Amino acid sequence: MEMTSRIEMDEDNDNRGSMWDLDQKLDQPMDEEAGRLRNMYKEKKSSALLLLRLAFQSLGVVYGDLGTSPLYVFYNTFPGKIEDPEDVVGALSLIIYSLTLIPLLKYVFVVCKANDNGQGGTFALYSLLCRHAKIKTIPNQHRTDEELTTYSRSTFHEQSFAAKTKRWLERHVSRKNALLILVLVGTCMVIGDGILTPAISVLSAAGGIKVDHPGMSNGVVVVVAVVILVGLFSLQHYGTDKVSWLFAPIVLVWFLVIGGIGIYNIWKYDSSVLKAFSPVYIYRYFRRGGKDGWTSLGGIMLSITGTEALFADLSHFPVAAVQLAFTVVVFPCLLLAYSGQAAYLMSNRDHVVDAFYRSIPESIYWPVFIIATAAAIVASQATITATFSIIKQALALGCFPRVKVVHTSKKFLGQIYVPDINWILMILCIAVTAGFKNQNQIGNAYGTAVVIVMLVTTLLMTLIMILVWRCHWILVLLFTGLSLVVECTYFSAVLFKVDQGGWVPLVIAAAFLLIMYVWHYGTLKRYEFEMHSKVSMAWILGLGPSLGLVRVPGIGLVYTELASGVPHIFSHFITNLPAIHSVVVFVCVKYLPVYTVPEEERFLVKRIGPKNFHMFRCVARYGYKDLHKKDDEFEKKLFDSLFLFVRLESMMEGCSDSDEYSLYGQQTERSREGLLNNNGNGNTITSYADTTISSVDSIVPAKSPMHGSMTVRSSEHVSSQTETDELEFLNSCRDAGVVHILGNTVVRARRESRFYKKIAIDYVYAFLRKICREHSVIFNVPHESLLNVGQVFYV
Repeated sequence: MEMTSRIEMDEDNDNRGSMWDLDQKLDQPMDEEAGRLRNMYKEKKSSALLLLRLAFQSLGVVYGDLGTSPLYVFYNTFPGKIEDPEDVVGALSLIIYSLTLIPLLKYVFVVCKANDNGQGGTFALYSLLCRHAKIKTIPNQHRTDEELTTYSRSTFHEQSFAAKTKRWLERHVSRKNALLILVLVGTCMVIGDGILTPAISVLSAAGGIKVDHPGMSNGVVVVVAVVILVGLFSLQHYGTDKVSWLFAPIVLVWFLVIGGIGIYNIWKYDSSVLKAFSPVYIYRYFRRGGKDGWTSLGGIMLSITGTEALFADLSHFPVAAVQLAFTVVVFPCLLLAYSGQAAYLMSNRDHVVDAFYRSIPESIYWPVFIIATAAAIVASQATITATFSIIKQALALGCFPRVKVVHTSKKFLGQIYVPDINWILMILCIAVTAGFKNQNQIGNAYGTAVVIVMLVTTLLMTLIMILVWRCHWILVLLFTGLSLVVECTYFSAVLFKVDQGGWVPLVIAAAFLLIMYVWHYGTLKRYEFEMHSKVSMAWILGLGPSLGLVRVPGIGLVYTELASGVPHIFSHFITNLPAIHSVVVFVCVKYLPVYTVPEEERFLVKRIGPKNFHMFRCVARYGYKDLHKKDDEFEKKLFDSLFLFVRLESMMEGCSDSDEYSLYGQQTERSREGLLNNNGNGNTITSYADTTISSVDSIVPAKSPMHGSMTVRSSEHVSSQTETDELEFLNSCRDAGVVHILGNTVVRARRESRFYKKIAIDYVYAFLRKICREHSVIFNVPHESLLNVGQVFYV
């Protein structure tokens, strides 16, 4: 133990030994304690290097949009001539404090901590709230969902402010709907960003050609921008994984270049602009400018665009890496870039239209132009992929029509491509670029979309601080008050520019909001109809003798949205065709308000009826970041879970006794819940016997080696034999063939419904269902194994 005592002595001696001394000691023969110290040192060193690498990579994905703002901020702030040099200082002061209050303090150090296990964006905040309060509008959750390892939540003290807020939210459906609409509005505005960011970034970057060639018409710049945009959207199907290794170096070089140019301009033109760090100049700016100064805030606010994308793209990197990259690289470089442009404009007030390109030294003009164009493409790419992710989240939570989602990377699950949305974004983006032909009007539209997203985030964060973080009401009031004061000020400014381009994101958002809300409304009404029309097991089991119900070889997978009960589709099917398969499995694929469901916890299996009926329910649970696998793996895993359930059920049968049975008239009911076991291979299956059966076996039992007695056997040999027989029977049925039974439903509004409901259901929802993907395509059901059951739902 000599080595140990020497190290302890060094530590006791005021830690006078250097890290080099520690390395020297660790190179000597070591005992167990010295080895542990060396491993800790290596882990710290490797984790620090990993954090630096991730911070570097985050530049390309997270900060591209925020970093390209210097291309167009001063032009949108002063669309005409600058009358007074002091206005430049006032505008710079506003930019400095906007960057400090919103991206730095609010988002990087507060909002980013409200992530859902690393996932960011409005739907991630909504999912957090759904887990802490019963505010989800589609009631398809079961208490077993709360047992998932990713379903983190906490309990409230009955008299706490959090508990009172929770009860207030849950009390009325209108409040749940209002919260959902708020989330959808924020989501639609982010989609608007996905259209406006490529338009303004690429158009501003392409505008550099005109600076070097003043005689060139504006139409040529627009054509160049459109060509770049078409190329950008056409390459989306390759995915960002193949080119992402270029993104971080491009954005890092961009930040270093604009920071360096800023230092050069401050030194060359006017270093007095640095007095803008005093907030006094903000007061002078508004006093001197009046209404014009107030409306110019719409341009100032463009300096913080991309902040909402920062939070939406958070899933790729840890919060510490994002914070490090912003504080060390992004924030100082942006301050230098804006200060440099302001210094240039103090001496060249007529050059405000092309302030960024005019302030570049001639010797490096074209290299900077190339870097600026590349940075604009990276910024556009990040916003487009963030839009894909948000559409995927909305799709998972039943708020968007079913569209094709393609994984572009085998290594990163979050990198996806949505073809339909990609081409819609491209058409709208080109329409905005070619229609306005002007950075100023696009900037007005962009500012409107950004400030609304920020307001939505603030309101959701208020609920997060109360329900999830349990902050003191003073902290909640302080955060909400400061955020709303700044953002409402900007919002009031952009309202003056609604007629100058600000209407564009409002129209786009209104169209997407209509689609998303009507789809969610139709989905909710269809689910409620299925809940009310589901049939009892006693009725199903009583159909056999009267209809001559027969069992045919094979396994029938009946897809339903119900996580409990027998769906109406099944009773409709066997009423019209009195034959069912030897094994029937009701399959429910549902999404939960969690970012992911671990593979070993994905399937929840139950038995329906007595054993000799071979009827099961299987609930497949997914998070909003998961994707339902479009291959044979889903079917294979489903059957693996089914076989595992049969083994576990047989093992636990000896623990049951006849006292669990209760006789109520002609029905026998048995309930066994909360059984959680491990199969030894790391896979966990949660099993629940869900049986409500007739006292007479009226349904025709499937013929199998086990003849269906409900008697509880205490003999392990008999139990083992029974298990083997049923597994053999299930395998033989699987070999005989698997048929997928899906409901082909038509949803109609009732005759007595109000006219707006008829329009929403009979026309808008019906049209969306017609153009969206079929369930059979989503579940990748082979055409030869598909059986559609048609029915009409009057909601």
